[in-house]
Amino acid sequence: MSAAMMVATLGGIGRLRPGPGTWGSLAVLPAALLGPAGALLLAAVAAVAGWLAVRALPADGPQDPGWIVVDEAAGMLLALAALPAGAGWAGVALAFLLFRAFDILKPWPVSWADRQEGATGVMLDDILAGAMAAAVLLALGAIAPGLL
Repeated sequence: MSAAMMVATLGGIGRLRPGPGTWGSLAVLPAALLGPAGALLLAAVAAVAGWLAVRALPADGPQDPGWIVVDEAAGMLLALAALPAGAGWAGVALAFLLFRAFDILKPWPVSWADRQEGATGVMLDDILAGAMAAAVLLALGAIAPGLL
């Protein structure tokens, strides 16, 4: 397996069935233990590495095949970065549910990003879904401190 394929599939996680995007999102949940700064740093690394990996893959086949899950990892990590340090598993579960909802339902601007071409489109829709989940989590944290 090439390095680009290893990154794109998160070491093969993207080949799991059913729901490879869900598996890719679940794989990074332990990063919540690193706190907001650690999750944000990993989100940035996943976004850049994912974009480079997707660019390096052959361009045949669907634009955003389900086995590419590094985009879900980057978006999920961005959502986790919005949790306060020491957030419990209820907060992590909420971050997961919000991210997956935005990723699957694709409200605007996620739907717009999903229509973009190439590696940018593959990565950007999930990064925006993660940012939207993060915004909801930050708003909840501001409204009800201690909830997460």
